[in-house]
Amino acid sequence: MSTLRVAAEQLTIHPHENADALELAQVGLYRAVVAKGRYRTGDWALYIPEGSLLPAELIEELGLTGRLAGSQKNRVKAVRLRGELSQGIICNPQAVDDIDLAAANADDRDFAAELGVTKWVPPIPVHMAGEMLPAPDLIPWIEIEDVKRYPTIFEPGEPVVATEKVHGTACLFTLALDERGVATGADGSVTGDYFVSSKGFGPKRLAIAHDAKNLYWRAIEGHGVLKAAARIAELFDTERVGVFGEVFGKGVQDLAYGTTAGGERPGYAVFDVAVQMPGVVRWLDPAELADVLEKVGLPAVPRLYEGPYDEAALIELATGRETVSGASEHLREGLVVRSATSRYSTVTGGRAIAKFVSPAYLTRKGGTEYE
Repeated sequence: MSTLRVAAEQLTIHPHENADALELAQVGLYRAVVAKGRYRTGDWALYIPEGSLLPAELIEELGLTGRLAGSQKNRVKAVRLRGELSQGIICNPQAVDDIDLAAANADDRDFAAELGVTKWVPPIPVHMAGEMLPAPDLIPWIEIEDVKRYPTIFEPGEPVVATEKVHGTACLFTLALDERGVATGADGSVTGDYFVSSKGFGPKRLAIAHDAKNLYWRAIEGHGVLKAAARIAELFDTERVGVFGEVFGKGVQDLAYGTTAGGERPGYAVFDVAVQMPGVVRWLDPAELADVLEKVGLPAVPRLYEGPYDEAALIELATGRETVSGASEHLREGLVVRSATSRYSTVTGGRAIAKFVSPAYLTRKGGTEYE
């Protein structure tokens, strides 16, 4: 999920081809359905993104009672309205009547707390849960923003790599070696501490206590991630390594990639590796990552494109069928696109990396979003 921000945005209005009383308000590359005539191009309004939870009073004020998602009908979710994809909510609640929204945008003001809007956190199924332990040395995963929210994150034509966004649950693994810096002993044992966590608990520096029945531990142990991480530590002469992979398959999320339920090891594919360098954690660039994963024998998420950045082509590519199973079992969640050089982005204040999500994935029925 992306970072939650409720920001003031300047709108571009488009006609709704299938409804006389509706229009489309565009923010970045997102479009949300609005009442016709409510806004004009150039107007300012608040944009409440998908994955937001709204308080009851705001829902009532916006006339959305009973129309949102979730058991409490308070979650913003992508929907199709008269054939058009609508993502997020465009609004001007009374709380901002006396506020200069253009100035608020210039100040990068976030209205989430003022409006009581919070981020939806998916429930944790039993097979993903466990006893949580402090893990200060754990390397957390980052939030990947949607390219629709930050359409200028990439420069047209710059070299990028696109991998398939696998619909599973992100598994964080960190190996922290002791002061000797020796990864493997003569008997093949690995020195130091190692931690397993999820995307939700990683930023809190919490790890899951070892449990052979836990989904994340089953993936780590079933795919030999510990020894692979030790080998990476030796290759880079470092004392800390983070391996980030997607655990997927039947019983993990609603998209199963052709797998069946049972006691076999879950599906697992690595999408990132980080290594500790003096004073900084460095993320491997795409070429390094592919080479390292081949050397240590870890499976990688499918690479679907490598070449110049072409927004339209990548948006189209995000809507295909999945390639993980090798049999196009179902729709594709989307893509993760990153700079081929792993450059810094002034747009997000971090890595130049973004997700392209398939509209079909967003509006599918019976979808699950566990973390």
